[in-house]
Amino acid sequence: MILRLCTASLGLALLAARASLAAAEAAPDTVIESKSCEITSTDTETTSLFTDSVVVTGNNLRLTCDSLEVVSLRSGGKEDTIGRPERFRSLIATGSVRIVQGDREATCARAEVLPGEDRITLTGKPVVIDHGNNSTATAEPLILYRGQRRISGANVRIVLPPLKDMGFDQKQPPPAATPETAPAPATAAPAANP
Repeated sequence: MILRLCTASLGLALLAARASLAAAEAAPDTVIESKSCEITSTDTETTSLFTDSVVVTGNNLRLTCDSLEVVSLRSGGKEDTIGRPERFRSLIATGSVRIVQGDREATCARAEVLPGEDRITLTGKPVVIDHGNNSTATAEPLILYRGQRRISGANVRIVLPPLKDMGFDQKQPPPAATPETAPAPATAAPAANP
């Protein structure tokens, strides 16, 4: 009986380890590359400024730009120079920004990525192309929502593929126009006596 329990426990431990490994493989690290970087840190957060040929790759996301400011919450001792980044609070990309996320591609002058809110706000003539449905959207600003096939914005212009025939038969004559109801004739006012 003890041997069976140990074997079952070992089997569960192996399954848990496999699941943990699969989860780690499913969520790759976020990697930021650039030709130049400056990092400053406080007790609670680290601000990193990456410039010149910036490339960010992460879980289902690739971002390229001229400059990127990353603010991450940190842990570690207060005496640590940099500390260990725990999670991103914000990423602000500027200059020739291009973001590829799944089958969507966006270009703009500025992108504000807020991972905690699963939201990316694009400004500076943003254009989003959805290769999945062959559509293009522009707006100012244009907001993308991670994990959702959803965008929102102001002054929106969306270009979609041509609509299919709505059932109009070109061989049939157009339907007859219905006469509009004419307004009732106005009654003449009685003539004034001189």
